[in-house]
Amino acid sequence: MRATEGDQLVQHGRIVGQPDKVGEITQVLGENGTPPYRVRFQDGHEALMAPGPDCVVRHPSEPGH
Repeated sequence: MRATEGDQLVQHGRIVGQPDKVGEITQVLGENGTPPYRVRFQDGHEALMAPGPDCVVRHPSEPGH
């Protein structure tokens, strides 16, 4: 998983019907875009995350985003 500041981190719901959580990556703390990331979620909550398999990085610069 690689990301840059401004990318979105999408954490998929873990239970059927639970919505995904989407946050903006505000800081990349690993080398060459690797985790951990500082993420600000839509509700204003900030977290330091080392994303697991339930997460994907969405690059807003890519078509379709």
